[in-house]
Amino acid sequence: MTEKAPPLSDERLVELSLEGDEDAFGILVQRYQRRLAAFLSQLVGDMELARELSQEAFVRAWSALERFDPKYRFSTWLFRIAHNLGIDQLRRRRLQTTSLYRTDSEGDEVEVVVPDLDKDPLGHLENRALASELRNIIDGLRPEYRELVLLRHFAGLSYQEIADFTEMPLGTVKNKLFRAHSVLRRALADFL
Repeated sequence: MTEKAPPLSDERLVELSLEGDEDAFGILVQRYQRRLAAFLSQLVGDMELARELSQEAFVRAWSALERFDPKYRFSTWLFRIAHNLGIDQLRRRRLQTTSLYRTDSEGDEVEVVVPDLDKDPLGHLENRALASELRNIIDGLRPEYRELVLLRHFAGLSYQEIADFTEMPLGTVKNKLFRAHSVLRRALADFL
């Protein structure tokens, strides 16, 4: 029985792409397309537009791949490109942005979990109402909180990746996420 080789790192895939291996960049696209689209969807509020913007982000990343600095993470660089595209889109539409996060009683970061209520028609209706309320709460957060929440929970970036992405100290990222999670927890407690 042969063992599977471990997946190639993002950095190695970038190297292979720069050497002309288009399949290597395809692996990067597969690795990040869902997270990127989810992040952009939350940022711009439109899934179809988010898909278009994520494709544009990959095109721009491919075009600028030789300028990628391997001392940084590829994911941080890619999400920066996507973020800039999303912000440009919001500026064109002149929408306000906000940010959101959630922590538990010990101050640890916890993923926002929406219970699966789709088991019956009433549950489906309750789930839609909860999702709508959650979106309203996220939209009502201060811009810097909303961005951090989107990066953490929809883009799936680590604290360090967020710090690199936003060029904030790691402690500041954790502090702002803690505050945003507190706002989220209080708002959801009123709804639930």
